[in-house]
Amino acid sequence: MRESRAASLYNPAMSFSRVLLKLSGEALGNPETGHGIDPGAVNNIAAQIAEVASLGVELAIVVGGGNILRGAEFSQIGSSRASADYMGMLGTVINGLALQEAIEATGAVTRVMTAIEVRAAAEPFVRRRALAHLGKGRIVILSAGTGNPFFTTDTAAALRATELGCEALLKATKVDGVYTADPKKDPSAERIETLTYMDVLSRRLAVMDSTAITLCMENELPVVVFDMFTEGNIGRVIKGENLGTRITS
Repeated sequence: MRESRAASLYNPAMSFSRVLLKLSGEALGNPETGHGIDPGAVNNIAAQIAEVASLGVELAIVVGGGNILRGAEFSQIGSSRASADYMGMLGTVINGLALQEAIEATGAVTRVMTAIEVRAAAEPFVRRRALAHLGKGRIVILSAGTGNPFFTTDTAAALRATELGCEALLKATKVDGVYTADPKKDPSAERIETLTYMDVLSRRLAVMDSTAITLCMENELPVVVFDMFTEGNIGRVIKGENLGTRITS
């Protein structure tokens, strides 16, 4: 049995009462380039997150660092992959702190927890402590990936969602789901409403990396891929509206 279900007491009509939201670093960046940290973008996301949390949903967030640095890409210029990945993890900590400030400006309470120690700025990730924060209505922002090189933040999101007993992993993207082809290149591309984990793996769909999808499959953790940039979509997905693409068994 999961340790806390306070949210369902506050709002039993919710489809999900504890979820993990996976944000890309680019979502916090310049709207045109995805680089850096754009105050407007951060504030917009923070407002949506705070609104959902005010409904009583227990919300954990894993944020990427691609707006600052991608370890896999940086390693191509000569840096070791492990060092580059650690640099990327530190980028996610910067994003987590920026998101924390914006969310708390709305009046919501947050905690930033990291997989590598940055004690002056954030708490180390401890599962039971994270569960306690969620049970008290705090938004938990999880930074630094898994704390290990060679793992993506998608895998970190799948791992943390499983550890924290989340009912779904919500993957926020720039498009409103998974399509039969790239909708920017193929106007006839159609959105796929439901997929199985094996569909994603066998068809090599660029939704999440195979490690993340396999972890979700083994733990029967549903994944919802949806458009983050339409205001109010986080709340709509949590309430069970038919948005984006759902990946299940």
